[in-house]
Amino acid sequence: MFGGPFLAWHPAKYAELLAEKIRQHESHVWLVNTGWSGGGYGAGERMKLSVTRAIIDAIHGGQLVEANVQADPVFGFGVLQECPHVASEILRPRDTWSDPNAYDETARRLGTLFQENFQKYEDVAGEEVNAAGPQL
Repeated sequence: MFGGPFLAWHPAKYAELLAEKIRQHESHVWLVNTGWSGGGYGAGERMKLSVTRAIIDAIHGGQLVEANVQADPVFGFGVLQECPHVASEILRPRDTWSDPNAYDETARRLGTLFQENFQKYEDVAGEEVNAAGPQL
């Protein structure tokens, strides 16, 4: 139990605090797919644990800090193009789908859902947070 009333900030405040800490400490942030790859549920498969471990080992070893990345066309984050002990096509989600057009459609749909959901935060989120969302 908490000793008093629980106070929480608006989610946009947490995003701004996170961005500030990342800048302050010159941190590297990694988004690692430990879930599904190769298609939507029923068409793809779970990411192999050996692949996840290889990526995490490369992160911990500092091998990915200067790695070649390509901007995701919808979400804008850098997508690794190479990682030791990992096949390059696994790093690029679109390349794991048998139908790349279906991947593109799914990514755009997810980006649209994200934008629609975020509209309720736009008025309180800072300019930097607002600009960081999907670009459709």
